[in-house]
Amino acid sequence: MTNNLVRAEEEKVLPERLQSSEQRADVIVPSEPLSDEVKLRLTLLQRLDTCKGKADYGTETSRVAQALGMSLRSLFRLQRQYQELGIAGIKRQGRSDEGQFRVSDFWQTYILQAYRDGNKGQRQTSRAQVAKLVESHAAELGKTEYPSRSSVYRVLSADIQQLEHKQKSRCIGWQGELLKLRTKEGIELDIKYSNQVWQVDHTRADIMVVDGHGTPIGCPTLTTVIDTYSRCIVGIQIGMNYPSAVVTCLALRHAILPKQYSHQYEPNNLWESYGVPQYLYTDAGSDFTSSHIDQVADSIGIVLCLRRRPSDGGIVERPFGTINTEFFSTLPGYTTRLLKGHKSAVEADARLTLEQLEGLLIRYIVDNYNQQPDARTGKESRMSRWRSGLTASTRALEERELDLLLMRQDRRRVYRGGYIRFANLLYKGEYLEGYIGQQVVLRYNPQDITSLYIYRNQGELDVFLTRAHAQNLETERLSLPEAKAISRRLRQARQEITNESVLSEVRDRTRFVEELLSGDRQPKIKESDYGSEDSDEPLEEPTERRPLPVIRVYDYDQLHQDHGFT
Repeated sequence: MTNNLVRAEEEKVLPERLQSSEQRADVIVPSEPLSDEVKLRLTLLQRLDTCKGKADYGTETSRVAQALGMSLRSLFRLQRQYQELGIAGIKRQGRSDEGQFRVSDFWQTYILQAYRDGNKGQRQTSRAQVAKLVESHAAELGKTEYPSRSSVYRVLSADIQQLEHKQKSRCIGWQGELLKLRTKEGIELDIKYSNQVWQVDHTRADIMVVDGHGTPIGCPTLTTVIDTYSRCIVGIQIGMNYPSAVVTCLALRHAILPKQYSHQYEPNNLWESYGVPQYLYTDAGSDFTSSHIDQVADSIGIVLCLRRRPSDGGIVERPFGTINTEFFSTLPGYTTRLLKGHKSAVEADARLTLEQLEGLLIRYIVDNYNQQPDARTGKESRMSRWRSGLTASTRALEERELDLLLMRQDRRRVYRGGYIRFANLLYKGEYLEGYIGQQVVLRYNPQDITSLYIYRNQGELDVFLTRAHAQNLETERLSLPEAKAISRRLRQARQEITNESVLSEVRDRTRFVEELLSGDRQPKIKESDYGSEDSDEPLEEPTERRPLPVIRVYDYDQLHQDHGFT
């Protein structure tokens, strides 16, 4: 009985059935992928066609109609459309006015303008507030008909989606407990452990420093290396040089090597962070994209990654603000870019040398900044989080492996007696007497030039020979800018430049600082300490002009390597 009713209903809808090959139009293969709904309709209709003429056709028709959520009449209509039009007949037809608003152009312009003006700068206006503005503006104009709240939302939907897309595309940021970074190439980095991703950046320190005689020399450049996982500062470089690839390499060298300091700079806690990162995440400045940086990264095994835009560097730039407000602001000579008109007052207040500032900064980072927790990482301190985030034993490199890549270099000729002259200082090193008259490669740290690392060029490689120490300055610390300043002052005073005069200047500077810290604002330096000879002629044979005592300097690294001494 049921089957008969189904057949009668089918005959009423399709009274004269033709063969499918005669009635159906040519089927056109769609050029775009089908939706899930169309795929379901196509599958069920094809299955229903295979049941035609069978006893269970009526039952199968009811099942298909139920699966598609339509009546039998609608199912038969869908079958007819499929036979006539093919796949196009079973697609859901959209509205002819889809994407168009029945809101007048006047109100569309007002709604969009109100939303965009309300979100300029730091202001924020929601779509609900715009709906209120529409209602208020309609009352002001005396109009009783105006767009409803839902109409306002539809008009603003495109602008809101565009704004959300722009905000999401800036930086992935935190996703739950996991931090994600995106590189300029579109690579996503999931930050999961320490020494995975390091970030490096430079800033002008907001403090004026002086030289050994108290003369202001300007504001230094501070370079920091930050571990992204722990937010721990793993290395720094502070000096008077502008940001460059050399400055970046020196900061990396400090971060990679274990930290060791003399008693003068020794903090209460250990600066334990060191190692080799897997990725280096920086901006696209020339100081991070030079061929020298590429060589360093390739030799050490670091993958260079560039930020997509400067706003993605908040992790490495945020400590600069903290250091300026918590550390530099408490020291004499503090200045900001807003105090350019008071430069003379800042210079009069400056007291710290670059060496003193570096020592205080190291103490602040190790005993203060790294011991505090970061706002996004919980109650655990930055240094503790760095220790707990290590996945394996930290890979350490020898200093000699880094000297070839991360230190400045120069070339000098070896004089008789195994002496080398550099920055108006005399250096003596073991094994150099065997290379008299030959050129050697010098590698040095600009922050302390009392020791040079001597290499010999052999083809494309530089082979380490020995260390050379500045005569009579073995226990001192002297930077390259300080050595140049000393030479300039001595030349102006028409005095002979020797290691003894440099040593005398270092002693006078130490006395000057001690008197300064004790409260004497005007310490005096004895002119007789510099010597009395007036000559600018360079020393060809230093041993003949001013005899030096025979001092044998031992290279403890070489002794340990050759004889196992400790």
